[in-house]
Amino acid sequence: MRSLVPARVHLGPVVLLAVLTLSACLLVGGLPRALQASFDDALHAALRGAPALQTDLLAQVEPPGAPNSLRDPAQFAAADARLRALLPPALRPLVLPAGQGTSHMSAVTYDTPVHGSSGRSYLNVGWLSDADRRVRWTEGRPPGAPGSMTYERESIPVFEAGVSEDTRDKMGLKVGSTQILGESDYAAVKIVGVYAAVDPADRYWSLHSDVVRVTETHPPGSLEVERHATALISAASLTRLDGDDRNLVYTWTLGLDPGAPTSLGTADVEAAITDYERAVTVEPATAAGRYQLNTRLPELLGRFLAAQNTARTVTILVLGGLLAVAAGVIVLAVRLLSERADTALALARARGASLGRLAAAGAGPVALAAVPAALAGYALSWLVPGPPTPLVHAGPALVLAVALGYAAGRPVVAHRAPLSERRDDVAAARPPLRRITMEALVVVLALAGAYLLRSRSLAGEAGDDPFLLVVPVALTVAAALITIRCYPYPLRLLVRLASRGKAAVPFLGLTRAARARPASVLPVLILLPALAVSVFASVISSGVDTAQRQAAWQAVGAPIKVTSRVELPAGVVERVRAVPGVELVVPAQTGQVQLGYTGERAEAIAVDVAAWRRVLEDSPVGLPALPASGLPALVSPELHGRGTMEIGWHARTKITEAGVVTAVPGFFTRGKFLVTPLRVNARPSVNTLLVKGDADPAAVARAVGQPLAVVTSQAAELAAIRDAPLTGTVRTVLGITTVALAAYALVAVVVMLVIGAADRTRALAFLRPLGLSERQARGLTTLEILPLVLVTALVGLGLGLALPAALGPGIDLSSYAGGVAVQGYAPDLAVPLLLAAGLAVAAGLGAYVHTAAGRGRGSGATALRTGDLT
Repeated sequence: MRSLVPARVHLGPVVLLAVLTLSACLLVGGLPRALQASFDDALHAALRGAPALQTDLLAQVEPPGAPNSLRDPAQFAAADARLRALLPPALRPLVLPAGQGTSHMSAVTYDTPVHGSSGRSYLNVGWLSDADRRVRWTEGRPPGAPGSMTYERESIPVFEAGVSEDTRDKMGLKVGSTQILGESDYAAVKIVGVYAAVDPADRYWSLHSDVVRVTETHPPGSLEVERHATALISAASLTRLDGDDRNLVYTWTLGLDPGAPTSLGTADVEAAITDYERAVTVEPATAAGRYQLNTRLPELLGRFLAAQNTARTVTILVLGGLLAVAAGVIVLAVRLLSERADTALALARARGASLGRLAAAGAGPVALAAVPAALAGYALSWLVPGPPTPLVHAGPALVLAVALGYAAGRPVVAHRAPLSERRDDVAAARPPLRRITMEALVVVLALAGAYLLRSRSLAGEAGDDPFLLVVPVALTVAAALITIRCYPYPLRLLVRLASRGKAAVPFLGLTRAARARPASVLPVLILLPALAVSVFASVISSGVDTAQRQAAWQAVGAPIKVTSRVELPAGVVERVRAVPGVELVVPAQTGQVQLGYTGERAEAIAVDVAAWRRVLEDSPVGLPALPASGLPALVSPELHGRGTMEIGWHARTKITEAGVVTAVPGFFTRGKFLVTPLRVNARPSVNTLLVKGDADPAAVARAVGQPLAVVTSQAAELAAIRDAPLTGTVRTVLGITTVALAAYALVAVVVMLVIGAADRTRALAFLRPLGLSERQARGLTTLEILPLVLVTALVGLGLGLALPAALGPGIDLSSYAGGVAVQGYAPDLAVPLLLAAGLAVAAGLGAYVHTAAGRGRGSGATALRTGDLT
């Protein structure tokens, strides 16, 4: 048989099959690419946002003495070249060349006390190979060659050095002054200049934070502040800088290019770092000593992989459901085309055609439609930006294989015996015992898998656990099998009730629905997963939205928050209150307090809690109320149980524990902290404003008018969470999948109507001569179709709502909600109900229109076969 002739005769089903195949291949080929591109974008954003101290590779050496010290930058450069030669192939494209990005070399001392400071001031000296492009000199001049001086009858080196503006101010160092360093092996530092960072926000400075600012700490058990800073020296000073007299570290920083790694190669990068650490540790390339590799990149990549695995798990579930539904709808379209040729194929078989020839005849028209459409869809998917994954290639191939395999296999099964015809419209077929046993086994295994998934912890293993991928599929199949087997029984009860009435249409319609052919119940296997997956995607999206809003409120603590490192002037509050849209302004003071008379400290905020509760009254976060009398306080779990505590802030005050909070919105989430009334200080030093209203944050910032003040808003924080690359793509994938599945479900309903058109036409042909009106014919068709669709819609809706709970701890979406766990999945039922109701209405309208369209085709007597009336 020639394939072109049946394809031309049955052009409608062929076009439908081509459109379905093209759309399915485009979706299953394009969505994984877009998702993988978002993984890369998220990884690059995480690397760019992380300090260089976490991403770069630091090879460090502590020289044991003067003979092992490096005296010239050329020696550092030679060692740098050797370290780069040891890089594994997976790391070489990711590391920036020397002098680019954050790649540089340094020699810095540590724990160098200022003589006579009693261990409260430390001034280290350091050489940075790229200091000339990192700092600008605002006072004095850059340092030059070292000198010598006599101190306590000994000759000691004098290093010319420059200090940061922050070091000058906090440690009282002036240009021209000299500081003696050390308590035994002395050295002198002559301050010849003051500098400022060219870009203070550059992630580079995380490697040398005390070069640009003073680090202040409170040692355990001490009430004094300890200050650490580093002064910059010239390359010429390396000749006098050695490990004999002071703690010295040489560092070769191999800067990572944040835009170079890919999410697909993350595991290779982690393995390469391990190999490189092993190679560097045993490398005796310099006389300075043994190298030690320090990097936090594996930790950062591990956190990213956890978020990526969660996203991949959820999207694989959704995309897997989309692929299954698309394949099922294509099977329906192939069946529609195949049934149109059943008469011709039965005749060919009766005339001696082989089964192979029947398979070729069935697959030929399908191949003409599906192969070009699959290739076109696959080609169009390459227009979607992103790297290809195995699913990009396997998905379209699987869609095409299903279409061709079913097209070739169905004629062979249906016509394996010549002229073997039977009627399916008289009585419901009784399934064999073997099939019932297999279906029961599937149901039991699905329930057992769901129980195991709920009972064991999967946190952090979402992307690697096959249970999380198998159980949802098993639950969907189990629900479909139960629906197929059980839905006729309630219909038979309705048939008995309808049989007692006088109207014939309800009885006939429900009877035909209860005796549906196997081909009629086949769409259940498509409609149910389509609804379940789309409702599941809607529920997940709704849960993420709720958690994102909570995370934004938790991060800011008010619609608008103003924070400042210094006290805000008294007139600022009044100016902010006058900004249009501001409803309430609550001043607060934040700081660190001393607990008792020990060195123990805690973070604190003094605020009118009652007023702050009014600011938070429409938000998903809040604080318990404080008693009006005394000085009550809300404390963190670490401070719980201490009762009355004495704290040192601006003055010594006693506070009483009045409640425990695990977090303070906008301020504290862990550690030791407390919330006290604003009156805890006699004169509050206000440095924070909590603003309620829909005012413009920019207008609030102008009203504050302080360069050191920072204005943040809950709306901006929420937008930042939602606009993250990974979050946005996951939401987009869920939205596209929901729409696609809804469309496939509607197509399945239409195809189901068309497949049963012949039987329906024959039944109406019998009934119209008996007086069946057009209105009754439409009602009969609607009653035949609607019960199955309604039952499927309800089961799909229930399964979609239950899947998040069934998957349990396997879904951790906190990475897309600002770190807040997505719990409860209390969904907005509008979208799920709309999907289910829309499908049922579409089925009813389709049946109505389908019957109305056949009105004018005569009485239908020609539809009766010879012998049907005998």
